Amino acid sequence: MLTLNYRYRIYPDATQEQALIEWMEICRSAYNYALREIKDWCDSRKCLIDRCSLEKEYILTADLKFPNEVYQLNNLPLAKKKFPKLSEVPSQVLQQAVKQLHRGWEYFQERGFGFPRFKKYGQFKSLLFPQFKKNPVTNFHIKLPKIGAIPINLHRPIPLGFVVKQVRIMRKADKWYASVNIQCDVSIPDLMPHGHPIGVDVGLSKFLATSDGVLVKPPKFFKSLQGKLKLLQRRLSRKQKRSKNYEKQRIKVARLHHTIDHTRKDFHFKQAHALCDAGDMVFMEDLDYRISAKGMLGKHMLDAAFGQFRTIVKYVCWKRGKICAEVDARGTSQECPECGAEVRKDLSIRIHNCPNCGFQTDRDIASGQVIRNRGIALISTAGLAGIESACADGLPGIEVTQSRPVSKPRKGKTRKTSK
Repeated sequence: MLTLNYRYRIYPDATQEQALIEWMEICRSAYNYALREIKDWCDSRKCLIDRCSLEKEYILTADLKFPNEVYQLNNLPLAKKKFPKLSEVPSQVLQQAVKQLHRGWEYFQERGFGFPRFKKYGQFKSLLFPQFKKNPVTNFHIKLPKIGAIPINLHRPIPLGFVVKQVRIMRKADKWYASVNIQCDVSIPDLMPHGHPIGVDVGLSKFLATSDGVLVKPPKFFKSLQGKLKLLQRRLSRKQKRSKNYEKQRIKVARLHHTIDHTRKDFHFKQAHALCDAGDMVFMEDLDYRISAKGMLGKHMLDAAFGQFRTIVKYVCWKRGKICAEVDARGTSQECPECGAEVRKDLSIRIHNCPNCGFQTDRDIASGQVIRNRGIALISTAGLAGIESACADGLPGIEVTQSRPVSKPRKGKTRKTSK
């Protein structure tokens, strides 16, 4: 089963936009009420046995069961009788808000931290429509229950054979989007190693450096607009909360954040397609960028968004039939790509100069070549090439001019030749 998500820009009118905003607030209240039931049940199990709390006392029976997902979903029809405003929202959309809470609760139980929090005003920014009787997307509109047809910018058509399973309506700043989930019952075979390999090294001084010698400067989207963002946030802090001027200024700040996010993602997609154009196998480092984002250069690491870039590269390679793999990142900048010797150097040294073989190149390019060699060694296993080799000259589409160790043929014959 192949599942894809296509995101389109939609343009609801004033009435439809107001209805969507009200639905989000109703779903937020249902989410908070369900979370309140869970917290009350948990707090009632924390009371001391020999005394009562001076501030609050939970009067809940000992045999009261935990308010699980099924219990709270079954209580929604009774809640609609007490609170008629809940009936304005489609029943399945309201159910998805409660299910979203329990997905977070299950995630909290698995990790042991990250207890679900109450949603403040304006923090519930999406609505999920889980199923449709027929395709709601046409060339010009998307039809939603109790809302009607909303104009949509269908910049790419839905492929033939795919069925629309669900639609999520999202609000970002003052813009509206529809994330359409489509599925097709097909099986995609695994790709075999083929073609030209490329090693990619990412960093702050250079956004990426490939084993072929391509260097890309970091664009620094957030840093370039940080002054303007600081000014808008300062003006926002002086406005009275929940006033009209506060809402206008809040939208200006949200628009700028939205612009930074879109330009960064567009840059990542363009670089990912450029890597796929240059080679057939892309290898990157297996690093946890969340750790480096908490250090002294955390702001610059978050601005570069290396984790998002790696995810986008994997998606683009899968979509275009290329191979993307991760290799061990330990010592990639301290190893010579030609002879494999260890060449110690600190961050101030930007040129790789091997004293053993005399190979000299840019430090980041040398790291990319080491990543490429490790990626080739990772995929060169028995059953793929016939001969176990950690070198690249046995793969199809490999040029001889690249720097890499050359494999030597085995002595003797591996099989008898037919006379």
